[in-house]
Amino acid sequence: MTMAVADMSDKHLSTQFDSELSTISGRVLEMGGLVESQVAQAVHALTTLSGDVATAVLEQEQRVNALEVEIDRDLSTIIARRQPTARDLRLLIAVSKAIGNLERIGDEAARIGRTVQRLLNAGVSSRMRLPVADLAFESELAIRQLRKVLDAFARLDVEAALEVLRQDDQIDREFDGLMRKLITYMMEDPRTISASIDLVFVAKAIERVGDHAKNLAEGVIYVVKGTDVRHTAQEAVASMVR
Repeated sequence: MTMAVADMSDKHLSTQFDSELSTISGRVLEMGGLVESQVAQAVHALTTLSGDVATAVLEQEQRVNALEVEIDRDLSTIIARRQPTARDLRLLIAVSKAIGNLERIGDEAARIGRTVQRLLNAGVSSRMRLPVADLAFESELAIRQLRKVLDAFARLDVEAALEVLRQDDQIDREFDGLMRKLITYMMEDPRTISASIDLVFVAKAIERVGDHAKNLAEGVIYVVKGTDVRHTAQEAVASMVR
């Protein structure tokens, strides 16, 4: 009878722990959806030169930061109380790294929002010839990567994470093309130099969004396979996890 009670108690604790893991994973996805929206809004603010949208992006940063603190606090509580092992511990470590990457994505979105405000204060108008459409395309690639990796995290899908890693170079190539185009704009029309320099930083911010999505994908692989694929050549990663 005592053993039966102990088994029921262990099962109850295990169920509670599973619920806590599910809840904290859900909070990460909530934070991911928030920063995905924030990046999309920041780029919309840039393409439309909307000061109101840029302000909304900056206001949203406070919610992203608050979520990071809340999730981090919950993580510490779970680790202290449950003392998880193996895959559960890897998941909690990955969550800790994931919220750091998501917070930094929010920082990049806020950086774009502040750039829009600076461009507006400098009197830049939509009539000025600048490659804003190219920036929008780069951001679409980055947002798509972020969406894919959040889905991979939700399902702990290694194949989806590997796909994110394979597509990372596409954003890098787009960034390089944008740099060449912006340099051409500045050479042809010196009046665009100041605004073009601002857009260089926007392009770099978007590239970093892609980099953080890549980091999240590496975290998914770590949770499922227990393999650290950071700083590993992309062509070698697939063979390491299969």
